[in-house]
This record gives sequence, C-alpha cells and structure tokens, in this order.
Amino acid sequence: MIEPKFPENEYERQHAVESYGLLDSLPEEIYDSITETMSYVAKTPISLITLLDNDRNFIKSNFGFQISESPRAISFCGHTILNDADVMVIEDAREDERFKDNPLVKDHNAIFYAGVSLTNPQGFKLGTLCVYDNKPKKLDGAQINALKAMSKQVSYLFEQHKQNKKLAILKSELEVRYAELNGFASIVSHDLKSPLANIESLTELLEDEIYNSLNSDSKDYIKYIKSSSKALKGYIDGMLNYCKTDFLVKQNKESIKVKQLIKEIKTIALPKNDIKLHLKNTIDEFYANKRIIKQILINLITNAIKYNAKANPEIEIAVNESKDYYKFSVKDNGNGIPEDKIDLIFNLFATVGEKDKYGNLGTGIGLATVKKLVKNQGGEICVESNIGVGSIFAFTIKK
Repeated sequence: MIEPKFPENEYERQHAVESYGLLDSLPEEIYDSITETMSYVAKTPISLITLLDNDRNFIKSNFGFQISESPRAISFCGHTILNDADVMVIEDAREDERFKDNPLVKDHNAIFYAGVSLTNPQGFKLGTLCVYDNKPKKLDGAQINALKAMSKQVSYLFEQHKQNKKLAILKSELEVRYAELNGFASIVSHDLKSPLANIESLTELLEDEIYNSLNSDSKDYIKYIKSSSKALKGYIDGMLNYCKTDFLVKQNKESIKVKQLIKEIKTIALPKNDIKLHLKNTIDEFYANKRIIKQILINLITNAIKYNAKANPEIEIAVNESKDYYKFSVKDNGNGIPEDKIDLIFNLFATVGEKDKYGNLGTGIGLATVKKLVKNQGGEICVESNIGVGSIFAFTIKK
C-alpha cells in the first residue's frame, strides 16, 4: 500500500475546504440524492461525496457504506485529488501497488473504484464524487460522463452553500447594525426631547414676561426660536415613529371593524371634528395589523389637513378589497403636489419645499414611514395629484 501524498498547495487547499463550512455537517437530502443516483447509474453498491480534511476523508454523503469518515492515509480519494486525469478508475485494487494491502480492500472488500475530483472555481480540489464495488468492474463512456457531470453539480452545490453561508452572516450583521442604528436614533431622539421641551417652555415664559418691552428684532428672535423648536420637535417625533415601524410590524393581526377604526382615527387626527371626513367602504371588516393601519391613515389624514388652504377642507377614506389585498385610499381637496415632486415624496427627508397652512416646512419623514410600513405589509402605495384640486393616496395591504 502507498499512502497518498499531500498536494503542493495543501495549505491553500485545506483553507479552501474549511471555507465551505461543510466539514462535520449533517447529511442533506440534496447530496444524498446524487450519491443514490450515481450508485444506480454506475451499478455499484456504494457511492460517496467526500471532503479531504487534514488527516481524514470526511464523507458528506454516503450511499451503501455507513461510515462518516476514514483516515486520509488509506483513502482512494487522497490519490484522486493528485490525479491529473478527469476520472481516476481502479478496476481491481488488489492488483494496484497503491491499494493492495489497504484496509479498505482487505477488510471492506473495496475492489473497484472510480472517482472525480470536486474542484472549486479557484482550482482547489476539495474532495471527490466516487463509486465503489466489491468486485472488478469497468465503466462505459456514458457512466463516466455521468460521473463527471454529477461532480460538477456537487461542486455547484458547494458554491451555493458557501454563498448562502456568506449571505446568512451578512444578514445577521446587517440586522445587528440596523438594530444598533435604530436604538441609537431612538435614544438620541428621546434625549433631545427633554432639553427641547425646556427651550420651548422657557421661551414662552420669557415671551410672557418681557414681550412688550422688546424691540421688533428681539420679538423676531423669539418667534424664530419658537418656530425652530417646533420644527426640530417635528423631526424628532418623525424619527421616533420611523424607528418604531419595525416594532409595529411584529404586532399580531386582528379583526378590524371599519367604522370603529375610522371613529378612533377621527379622535386622534381630527379632535376638533371641524373637517368633513367621509367614509366610502365596500367591506365592513378586515383582518390586519391594526396599529399599522392606524398609523398610516393618521399620517395621510394629517398631511391632507396641513396642506389644504381651502375654507372647507374635505377628506374621503375608501376601504375595499380584492382577492389578495385590502385596498385603502385617502382623497382630499387640498393644495395638490407638483408633478415633478411626486416621485420624491416617499423618500426619507425629501420634501416639496412648501410650508403647510401653519407656516411649517415638512420633515420628509412621515411619508417615508408610511411607505416603509406599507412595504413591510406586502403592499404598495401610490399617489395621484392635481394642483389646486387635491390628491389621492392609495395603498394596499396583503391579506
């Protein structure tokens, strides 16, 4: 018996083998189906998929020979990865100097062997796809071609496994970073609210006490401080809501009565009940994440109010369904959105540059939050708008 030598690039080859994360992994049906198929095609009782580790031949898939590994020093596969031919065939191992007296031959009657190296894109031979028989044998051309073709499939599956492993690691890292970013934004936003509230209250106190004694410039300064504080508060509240969307998505779905939902929304978005709100529904009840639906509708209704300079603002909410989606729309008779801004309004921090009827510029966070919530629920959102006529925001939620 002659022990297989290590290839000259063994260090790099071993590193490549380890990079796939397949050593000591559990059996998988996709590999087992290949070894079973090769055993049938080659008409041999045994077929294996192996990986050559430092001192062992790890058997990733095993058909007909129930061991998980064997010493590399006695392996046929150790010789195969040194072979320059496409396929290494040993018709009778008892007559081959490399294998006679080999324990696999003497104790397990491994007489016939045919193996193909599993080569990765960088040219490293990771292991083999091989077949064994307990008697001398020859393979015909079709069987050899099948062995070579199936070895390419195994190599492809190895690459897919490696890429999936990388993607899983990347996904995990991104989730951690995203959670950290959300946490950071939430903490910063929360910590900013307290001193900002102090600035607002102290400014109002100062205004009450000395406003009449101030000159026009000083009065403008106070007005500017108040408006800036209010704008900053809008940004902070918007960022907090944006960061909370992932928490909302995890909330359970429930049965929602449309009229009751609109009643709750009116209490929050229209506390003075001074704006006409019409409901146009073709369904009385639907099943969804209630907190998400409420946040989306409240945001859209609030926008419809803020950007409506008409004496008699009106809003119409429609709720209906299709086979796969619940459909909602919020229609207003407001200012409308310039055509060149429609594609931008759902981007985070994007605004149309127009002050609302209270004299404040938007933060560009609200509609980005709405879009994020809709997308997370498997839906889409779009808008139609005419300047001076009004806008219609329509969105879907997947059932």
